[in-house]
Amino acid sequence: MSDKRSGYISWDEYFMGVAVLSGMRSKDPHTQVGACIVSEDNKILSMGYNGFPKGCSDDEFPWAREGEPYDNKYFYTTHSELNAILNYRGGSLEGAKLYVTLFPCNECAKAIIQAGIRTIVYDDDKYEMTPSVMASKRMLDAAGVRYYRYKRTGREIQITL
Repeated sequence: MSDKRSGYISWDEYFMGVAVLSGMRSKDPHTQVGACIVSEDNKILSMGYNGFPKGCSDDEFPWAREGEPYDNKYFYTTHSELNAILNYRGGSLEGAKLYVTLFPCNECAKAIIQAGIRTIVYDDDKYEMTPSVMASKRMLDAAGVRYYRYKRTGREIQITL
């Protein structure tokens, strides 16, 4: 008989928690998205959040959603999923699992498929009826990438730093 502690967090809680924490690094005033890529044996391989590419100042590029041509964030930001893929330096991501706080857009879906990621666990799908997410799901389905919504447990986890 084991005396191991009960009430510890599940793998899904752990990795989605890491994705949420990663998203908290984003300077975007409207949307903070985080991602965590995990190996088949539950090792963290990479993380990412939405923001500007390396060398592009968070103070000099626009964070607005709308504006004059070339004057909104959509021309410059890199999504969390792509950042996590690009941040990985260990070789292949074949068979990996991606935890992400927002369902991936069509552009990120392309990168996920090409990287060999086989499973996506997402928390929110607020853009599910947009052409971008519908195209994403069509490509993921065609490529055999499994995706499912994270089941919130309601557990409150507090971190004091």
